[in-house]
Amino acid sequence: MTESERKAEEGEPEAAAEPTSETGSETGSETEPASPLVEEDAIPTVEAEEEDTVAALVAEVAELKDKLLRQTAETENVRRRLQRDKQEALKHASAPLLRDLLAVSDNLERALASLPEEAAAGAEGPIAQLAAGLELTRKELATVMERHGVTPIEAEGQILDPHSHEAMFEIPDPSVPSGTILQVVETGYRLHDRLLRAARVGVAKGGPPPAPAPETAEAEPQPAPEAAAEAETPSGPTNGPANGAAEPPEPGSHVDTEA
Repeated sequence: MTESERKAEEGEPEAAAEPTSETGSETGSETEPASPLVEEDAIPTVEAEEEDTVAALVAEVAELKDKLLRQTAETENVRRRLQRDKQEALKHASAPLLRDLLAVSDNLERALASLPEEAAAGAEGPIAQLAAGLELTRKELATVMERHGVTPIEAEGQILDPHSHEAMFEIPDPSVPSGTILQVVETGYRLHDRLLRAARVGVAKGGPPPAPAPETAEAEPQPAPEAAAEAETPSGPTNGPANGAAEPPEPGSHVDTEA
């Protein structure tokens, strides 16, 4: 008796496991196509997320670029401002020393003015030598101060300028315009473009008012062409009927064409 016949008699199932494997294979074959469907649904979501990420990164880059440009411009402005302030500070750093030296120049001028006329005229003698030495010292001091940017302010014969002159007293003189400087008590100086010391002067009073400055005289006629244009604008319609011409109709008005 063979083994198969013996198993048949004993009632052992021979192919019981085979349907299970077939069922499993069928089940596997049915479940495997489901995974591609899930991946296909996830692809649009992944692409949308990538697009959002790229858009956010682009916006962040643009914002950082704008901040960088603004910070660079601000830094450049600060650098230029500091450079300008540094130049101004170096330009006027010697102002206190030069202001003190003005007193020395004033004393030299007073010493020369107090000498006798014979010494100033060039007479021989110790006084003449003293006058010559004082004059040379005054000229040398003026040269040194001019080398450092100190220049005297013209005052005598000028109209009083409150930004450069300081009026100490008034002198009655109707022959000159009021405010004209007739006497300089103390010379004024400028350091480059800044006032180092105002000139102390005496001004005239009782005369005619001073003439306007050239800038004011030239600036006043400028509105004249505009005023002339404004004056011509209303004169056109006024002269129209006098010349026999009809006035132009106003916008939106009805024009009678039958007449």
